[in-house]
Amino acid sequence: MPADQGQERTEQATPKRLRESREKGQVARSRELATLAVMMAGAGSLFALGDGLIDGLANMITRALQVDRAQLFDASAGSAALSDAILDALGTFVPLLVLVTLAAVLAPMALGGWVFSAKAFGFKWEKLDPIKGLGKLFSARGLMELVKALAKFAVVSTVAVILMLGLVDVLLNLGREPIGPALAHSGHVLGWSFLVISMSLIVITVVDVPFQIWNHAKELKMTRQEIKDEFKETEGRPEVKSRIRQLQRELSQRRMMEEVPKADVIVTNPVRFAIALRYDTLKGGAPVVVAKGRDLIAAHIREVGTANNVPMMSAPPLARALYFSVELGGEIPAGLYLAVAQVLAYVFELKRAHAESGPAPTKPTDLPIPDEFQR
Repeated sequence: MPADQGQERTEQATPKRLRESREKGQVARSRELATLAVMMAGAGSLFALGDGLIDGLANMITRALQVDRAQLFDASAGSAALSDAILDALGTFVPLLVLVTLAAVLAPMALGGWVFSAKAFGFKWEKLDPIKGLGKLFSARGLMELVKALAKFAVVSTVAVILMLGLVDVLLNLGREPIGPALAHSGHVLGWSFLVISMSLIVITVVDVPFQIWNHAKELKMTRQEIKDEFKETEGRPEVKSRIRQLQRELSQRRMMEEVPKADVIVTNPVRFAIALRYDTLKGGAPVVVAKGRDLIAAHIREVGTANNVPMMSAPPLARALYFSVELGGEIPAGLYLAVAQVLAYVFELKRAHAESGPAPTKPTDLPIPDEFQR
């Protein structure tokens, strides 16, 4: 495989890349979806608020034309009339504007969700680069935008022409109707025409939304080297991870060695394995392995135990069984209860004998180790 193929953006974006892209405000967006939503919201508003809009518009025209002669010679009356006209216009058209504004705000969230990024407001000098600008014009996105513009013009123009041809008689007859019914009829025709033209954009939107999703994923694709670099940054370099694991092992061993002086007995192999056991007579339950290790760690456990006068007992079969079957800090399994009980009984009797200067007890030699624990 040629070396340059490794630098091609052939890999899908990682979750980290997607998250960083979203933090920068770079998500899939479709202008056509937003345009369609605004147009449909406007058309729907005309149907829902049409009567109120027509009545409000008629009242505005009526009040604007009914001006007293005295008001024409009053300089302050003009300002008052203008203020009244503005308030009337707001009262009439604010519901329509609110619905259209909500559509303009909520429509982009349908593709890519809600995103607010302060980074997106930052000024970038590379956006003024004319070379990059020309590159965008001849890119897949630029070609798609040109195709969409031509398609929108063709679709909307075709639908508008067909609609106008179908409404020729209706439009001509509006001039013969009284002013009131004519206004109502005009609003009805306008609303339906607006709705039909808006619906023609559905065709463009259905094509644009999948393209924007595909193009956004394509722009975020990564090279294999980028994925490797990201993995190193996220997971850490191998030498760093190795050092961290080493420190963790040292910390774990240090904590384990701090528990050895609290043990009741250390069972040894006697050289390769060492397991420190503690039995809390107050809490009850099974004895717990507070430390275990092999080779150098086992030697360290024995050294700490000797320094703290912890009894040690050589029992190779039991030591191997405990080492391989019990996790650090875990209770011994039921199959080893009897063998461990004999060891602890011997240790406790040995301590009492030393305290009372009595004869030493007999050391158990044939500890019962079930076959499933034999190693």
